[in-house]
Amino acid sequence: MKNIRYILSLPMAIFCIGCTAPNHAESLKQLNGIWSPVRQEIGGKELPESYFRTQKLTIQNSTYLLTAESVDTGTLSYKNGQMDIYGKEGVNKNKHFTALYKIEGNQLTIIYNLKGDSYPTAFETKSKPTLFLSVYKKE
Repeated sequence: MKNIRYILSLPMAIFCIGCTAPNHAESLKQLNGIWSPVRQEIGGKELPESYFRTQKLTIQNSTYLLTAESVDTGTLSYKNGQMDIYGKEGVNKNKHFTALYKIEGNQLTIIYNLKGDSYPTAFETKSKPTLFLSVYKKE
């Protein structure tokens, strides 16, 4: 009898998972593309536009390519507005960064914990020298 309850509840569980999967997939789809920074700050201090003017962040599903003074590539994983970034090539090779992200219209905001030991709790860097915030616009 107990096994029958589990078997009958399985279709419901699959249905519920199926209902939430498109939302997650849609969110990931929105991240795909080429992003240009429009604002950056670290430790509460705004960085001048000349610092990031030529940077580009390309996201394709679970991979990224960052073009700045050099080129970094790696992998990304996402869950509930949190992001894990693993550098594979470039100056961030073998580094792990944690981050929060949000998409509003055609803007992507990411706040990175450069220490990688925990996720930021808010999109604010003031008095937090290991937090780096970047606001990107989709091209």
